[in-house]
Amino acid sequence: MRLIQFIDDDGAPNLGQVDTSGRSLRRVAHHRSTYDLAMAALARGTTLEAVTETAGGELPYTRLLADGRVLPPLTHRDPAHCLVTGTGLTHLGSAATRDAMHHKLSSDETTLSDSMRMFKWGLDGGKPKGGEPGVQPEWFYKGDGQIVAAPGAPLESPSFALDGGEEPELVGLYVIGADGTPHRLGFAIGNEFSDHVTERQNYLYLAHSKLRACAVGPELRTGALPDHLAGTSRVRRGDIVVWEKAFLTGEANMSHTIANLEYHHFKYAAHRRPGDVHLHFFGTSTLSFADGIRVEPGDRFEIDLPDLGAALVNPLAVADAGFGIGGVKAL
Repeated sequence: MRLIQFIDDDGAPNLGQVDTSGRSLRRVAHHRSTYDLAMAALARGTTLEAVTETAGGELPYTRLLADGRVLPPLTHRDPAHCLVTGTGLTHLGSAATRDAMHHKLSSDETTLSDSMRMFKWGLDGGKPKGGEPGVQPEWFYKGDGQIVAAPGAPLESPSFALDGGEEPELVGLYVIGADGTPHRLGFAIGNEFSDHVTERQNYLYLAHSKLRACAVGPELRTGALPDHLAGTSRVRRGDIVVWEKAFLTGEANMSHTIANLEYHHFKYAAHRRPGDVHLHFFGTSTLSFADGIRVEPGDRFEIDLPDLGAALVNPLAVADAGFGIGGVKAL
């Protein structure tokens, strides 16, 4: 099932189910948000599909996208109760990159950088057998629900940033039940969007580089995720594509299982607060910055992952930081 949240003709948010053609949708009856639909499913002890009924005529999906009326596919009415996080060093990358990594990884582990050592740990222990947890991945915090841009909306890079580049990723969408159990609603396309120049200065700046906007959507796909997902990420400047590259995701292309990454996120009690929403990015191996591309305001990021529906498109903008040194006042 494919769900979107959108602004209806009356200006109010609504929930829709996309048809199999991907060109139209119908409103979901009785519920105006994915969150409300999930709460109804939890209350009845059933699935999202079981509580989803559609009503009314068809709506043109492509027009809603073009008009900027599509919202992120899962939100919380209080953005402070939406936690946006991610895991890195989880993907194998292209065959050539993987071969080069494996060659280096054959050396003594003590000679490896922290990044390469953690990548090796994932290769060795990220897909455990027998139901036991595997090695824990790199983990980072991005922000709360306020940082999530809608499909088509600008990704705003703060004025103090040194870079603002795309990261095409798979995102898990979760709601925490009343008993503290995390429930995965499904998956969506994500642009994790980071400051790679800041990160490259020193790996300890990773946390700073991740405190940025991101985008998720347009669609939430329910059900089992294919092991192999193939997509294309591109940067468009006006009518010109200045960079384009295929990317792979899904467990067949990862050094960790989804279950292992989920365990190491939700093992913390603070991440199992009833009623909260979690948007968790699962990592990537492809980004334009690695190929020497410097993006400019007005460039459009386009992430196309057909198995998860329509492409996620967002332009780059620069925002005033809104804060300067001396901005903290004593009481």
